[in-house]
Amino acid sequence: MRLLQRVVETPHPCTYLPAQRASLDVRLMLDVTPLELDALLSRGWRRFGPCYFRPQCAACKACVTTRVIASQFAPTRSQRRAVRLAAGLRRVVGVPTVDDARLRLYSRWHASREGARGWEESEMDAERYRMDFAFPHPCAREVAYYDGDRLVGLGLIDQTPTALSAAYFFYEPQQQGSLGVANVVHLVQDARNWGLRHMYLGYRVQGCASLEYKGAFRPHEVLVGRPAMNEGPEWRTA
Repeated sequence: MRLLQRVVETPHPCTYLPAQRASLDVRLMLDVTPLELDALLSRGWRRFGPCYFRPQCAACKACVTTRVIASQFAPTRSQRRAVRLAAGLRRVVGVPTVDDARLRLYSRWHASREGARGWEESEMDAERYRMDFAFPHPCAREVAYYDGDRLVGLGLIDQTPTALSAAYFFYEPQQQGSLGVANVVHLVQDARNWGLRHMYLGYRVQGCASLEYKGAFRPHEVLVGRPAMNEGPEWRTA
């Protein structure tokens, strides 16, 4: 991997827990191999385009890296119901791309979050989408859900030699059911079917409505601390 730039953010108000101060360790890197991304994920790093990041907050440890054990996962009743409600949709796994349908879907979804949860506005044009969600990487995949020919859900994931990693998911606000939940169940099942050990869910944050749901996918493991690349990561079953 080639490190082009590293920035540790000055502490600022946290978007997840407003009473806390947040800081990210952000690294701009190219030529990250699937095995290197695997090692980064196992140490709590996440990826958007060429940017890799991990919390560096001094006083708060609320962001807990979480991964589901694919071979042991057993969906709950509500999770099975979400899958049934999504059964009529066509699901396509492919290489991330950008087009008007994806940009419009993101815009509608984010606007609904701004109204319902007070999120800040997020302008998404084709250039930014291509950089964040469709940047060329050997591990990058997208999972698209269609109702007929209409795009109603889009997930961005990474596939490494041992795991899947869910990076982002957005969907049609008027879509019936819990498509986000169904997408996670599908991804864990994909990981198991493809012989992968884990499905990374990113950060679970107690007290943040947008991220607490991740704790419902069990059994799962949580990362202890913020290990360096030359340290072996310690994971505990939660």
